[in-house]
Amino acid sequence: MRAFYALPLAACILLLGGCSDETTAPTTLKATSVADYLPSHSTLESSLRDVVEQLNGGLGLDMWATVLDRDGIVVDVVFSGTSRGDQWPGSRVISAQKANTANAFSLENLALSTANLFAPVQPGGSLFGLQESNPVDPTVAYGGKAVDFGTVKDFMIGKRIGGINVFGGGLALYSADGRLLGGLGVSGDTSCTDHIIAWKLRHALNLDNVPGGVGESNTDNIIFTVDELDGFEHPECFDAAGRGSHVEIANDLPEEYPVGSGS
Repeated sequence: MRAFYALPLAACILLLGGCSDETTAPTTLKATSVADYLPSHSTLESSLRDVVEQLNGGLGLDMWATVLDRDGIVVDVVFSGTSRGDQWPGSRVISAQKANTANAFSLENLALSTANLFAPVQPGGSLFGLQESNPVDPTVAYGGKAVDFGTVKDFMIGKRIGGINVFGGGLALYSADGRLLGGLGVSGDTSCTDHIIAWKLRHALNLDNVPGGVGESNTDNIIFTVDELDGFEHPECFDAAGRGSHVEIANDLPEEYPVGSGS
């Protein structure tokens, strides 16, 4: 698009019979908005359903997913079941908390998942008390009609939700060119499986160009421990029969679904 610059005032008077304010400055290209990078409601919903059908450890339950932008404004809320009652009702707001947390504590050069924050917030940890900061806005979380939850009419959309959650399921979103776009939160199963599903979903959406992190392979992957929590670790969870080992699945994520490679 070629910029149009104003003619000198005399030329305006002679040629145009006067100039409006529109001719006094060049036009500029509109910057690409964060929304242009993020998936549509139908894409987010179908991608979540595809991931939930895979072996992810845990209990094999349906899930909620929330996406918000860098300013903490909710962009979308979806669920994987056929109706909103197919997944834990309380997990809707938890998914939003996780999205907000991952966005709030990640940077252009460092991604922290909500799973990475579990150990530091324990009593005696370096971030103890973080989980009490930035509370959820209840008027946003619980406003509107319940029948609209998880649809394009969800009351949270377009509003700042707030909230901090410090177990698995929240990841920062990075575009292919490395731009930090916001956060993704997934909830509805064990916290370990929530993290696995969030990771796979972010990968499917090609929003996983993570610049670096505290996890394996310099990512924001979950770090398991059965011993003392002294860094960025997360405790192991449990798996129902036939669901696979969440520990093995999670540890393989950077290799099976490498960051920055997209879907």
